[in-house]
Amino acid sequence: MTWFVALLLAAGQEVAMVEQLHWLGHDSFRVDGPPVVYVDPFRLPEGLPKADLILITHDHFDHCSPEDVARVRKEGTVILAPASVAKKLAGVEVIAAGESRTVAGVVVRAVPAYNLTKQFHPKAYGGLGYLFTVGGVSYYHAGDTDFIPEMADLKPDVALLPVSGTYVMTAEEAAQAARSIKPKVAVPMHYGAIVGEQEDAKKFAKLLEGSGIQVVIKARE
Repeated sequence: MTWFVALLLAAGQEVAMVEQLHWLGHDSFRVDGPPVVYVDPFRLPEGLPKADLILITHDHFDHCSPEDVARVRKEGTVILAPASVAKKLAGVEVIAAGESRTVAGVVVRAVPAYNLTKQFHPKAYGGLGYLFTVGGVSYYHAGDTDFIPEMADLKPDVALLPVSGTYVMTAEEAAQAARSIKPKVAVPMHYGAIVGEQEDAKKFAKLLEGSGIQVVIKARE
């Protein structure tokens, strides 16, 4: 089994939790429900399923891409995003940390995402992560963030965590965050496009061996 499918010893039940999860590169994911949910669509290929719900974490170009949103948007697609995104993208329903919305039966809770010691994503900037449940599986997409106190005991089934360093957590910091969040499954992201390499994802997996958290490294689609 190759590195990008899953770790060889992944438990069947835990791998099943990410079968409906598709990594589209960088921080971009699609969850096939129904409903179909995208997070931070970026550099998407053609021919993907249309979105019922799009979640955008912040307005940086590699997370808020109007042309990629247009590829998967249809009549009735709901876009939830912080206020900064509404300045770049029409038709956004603004949400802030601590708020919740229900879209197509999916309860979405916005949570903070920010840097502690870097200048790229200050807390006042209002970047977000999201907690949402599709098909009976709860997901936490952390957005662009460091290991912050608000992560403690979120306990989603699946946590999607940046691992590349520079703008976000390093693999070591992401492993510490995972132990605080306490998901069943952790999926590394934020590598292989703007910054970060496959080795960051592998290091993250290695650091969580024996933790009880199953790491699954998804293939880019």
